[in-house]
Amino acid sequence: MGSSKAPDETDAPRLLALANQLGRVIAKRGCVLVTGATTGAPDIVSRAARADGGLTIGISPASSREEHVSRYSLPDDGVDVVIYTGFGLKGRNVINVRTSDVVVIFGGGIGTLNEFTTAYDEDKIVGVLEGSGGAADRIREITTLSHKRGNSRLVFESDPEVLIDTCLSILGESG
Repeated sequence: MGSSKAPDETDAPRLLALANQLGRVIAKRGCVLVTGATTGAPDIVSRAARADGGLTIGISPASSREEHVSRYSLPDDGVDVVIYTGFGLKGRNVINVRTSDVVVIFGGGIGTLNEFTTAYDEDKIVGVLEGSGGAADRIREITTLSHKRGNSRLVFESDPEVLIDTCLSILGESG
């Protein structure tokens, strides 16, 4: 889960490399990647995962390909499978989280924050890619404000490979 906006030009090369690395690791670990079928970081991660043989699924807020492309201005070639929900952006976010065993936060804005709070509230394993900017770099602060008690497992890591391996280890322990 991450920002659909292009990264700031000054940090774009680093974030692009980080997103590509994350996508490759997800594919190499045999994970199925679920995204919001959007632009920006999720699209970059998805294309990297696909290039390495990973299966990618995009959950669209639109009810059809036409609406996906024309109303939401989203790509239709960034994932292997697009599921058109018609549930809008927030509805799509809930589907993204609920269908994921592990939720990874990469940068992001208010939509990513919505996905994080949904995952956190629903006791998902949440991996936060530190140093990716946006919401991801504020998650520690947000969790201290919540005083939530529950079974959420949060993993904070700046290395995509270590992040995914740690999250998968926790998933293996809970399954």
